[in-house]
Amino acid sequence: MDKLQELLNPILDVFAGSPYVQSGIVVVLTFLFSRIIVGGVIRLLKKLSARTRSTIDDALFTALQTPLSYTVLMIGLSLAVRLLSVSDGLQGVLISILQSIGVFVWMVFTVRISKAVLRSQVSAAKGPKILQPATVPLFENVAIILIVAIAIYLIFETWSIDMTAWLASAGIVGIAVGFAAKDTLANLFSGVFILADMPYKIGDYVVLDSGERGAITKIGIRSTRMLTRGDVELTIPNSIMGNSKIVNESGGPYPKYRIKIPVGVAYGSDIDQVRALLMHIAEDCESVCNMPESRVRFRALGNSSLDFELLCWVEEPSLRGRVIDILLTDIYKCFMRENIEIPYSKQDIYIKELPDK
Repeated sequence: MDKLQELLNPILDVFAGSPYVQSGIVVVLTFLFSRIIVGGVIRLLKKLSARTRSTIDDALFTALQTPLSYTVLMIGLSLAVRLLSVSDGLQGVLISILQSIGVFVWMVFTVRISKAVLRSQVSAAKGPKILQPATVPLFENVAIILIVAIAIYLIFETWSIDMTAWLASAGIVGIAVGFAAKDTLANLFSGVFILADMPYKIGDYVVLDSGERGAITKIGIRSTRMLTRGDVELTIPNSIMGNSKIVNESGGPYPKYRIKIPVGVAYGSDIDQVRALLMHIAEDCESVCNMPESRVRFRALGNSSLDFELLCWVEEPSLRGRVIDILLTDIYKCFMRENIEIPYSKQDIYIKELPDK
């Protein structure tokens, strides 16, 4: 501001006896400067940014014009106030008002730019994983709170208000709120980490520690919703989801799911025939995938049976129960036709002697 006054001194000396005229000249010159110079620079920057693929620079230069213009006007108006023959107290109040308005203008600019940056990072292919469409509102709110807090602090400093007591009170209140809302905060942070790490996504079939199995329908900041096979929707806090062992049946390179069907046949059965029949049953089932191919494994020589296992794939985990029902039915009917015995538990009772009549 002092350098600006030095530059304007040759013009102001002409009207040395008229402080109001000097103030008016300063106001007019700063207004013209803000309109011509700042407006011209912003237009030039917009033309340069139009050649780039990014949209964040366009939003930056569009929003930058207002705070820059006001900053120039604020400097000029503050100089004009100093030139007026008013008391020091009134002069300080006027300058504080101008500075407070300037802080507010820059606060609005920073909020707009923070939102634009967050949304551009979400839309970018190589954006951070923690920034997802569902987490954008959370980060926007956090950014707004921080920006507003800094703006309030600067406004208090502008008016020479001591912030020590306010900061101490805010710290005590923050500790109290943290203890009171610890469960909510745990769910909040767990939701952010789940959205960032993505152990499961909407549509995946998962199995919880407690045994519930179903499809994920919604991943929120506070909770995760799961639809079970009985069409019952479960709402699970994210703090539990984040600290539990979760089996994602839809995870992996593709959503297909492998089912295992143990089959036991009696000793003396033709194992080649059993293997061929099981493969034929799997190939004839329309719900079984052709790729990967079905397999039959001879697993063990059991106590009372030869233990086989039929391994085949279905398109998605939700088909597991229906396909197992179809295959078990076909296996039983086929073995009955081919006279292949399926052993089952038997108990023989030996009577040593009959009681006397």
